Amino acid sequence: MPTARIIETDRKTTQSGRAKAGKWTLEFENDRAQRHDPLTGWVGNAITATQVRLAFATKEQAIAYAEKHGFAYHVVPAPPVKLKLQAYADNFR
Repeated sequence: MPTARIIETDRKTTQSGRAKAGKWTLEFENDRAQRHDPLTGWVGNAITATQVRLAFATKEQAIAYAEKHGFAYHVVPAPPVKLKLQAYADNFR
């Protein structure tokens, strides 16, 4: 059974709003090595769970889903956002 990773969606660096921040995503880690298909040249493996990505509103909902289905999981919080406040006049000092 693959391990689930619960990730907090962080704020995009190009955006100042917080519309999509704080949402949580559950995705599965790849526990097997990927293999190269000699015919098509594509890379893949037999586990299709790595293609599944589930969205949740809260961390508790994501953890409850993982525990209900018996998945091993670990939580990855978003890195803290550091704001650098500066004024336009600072460009001329």
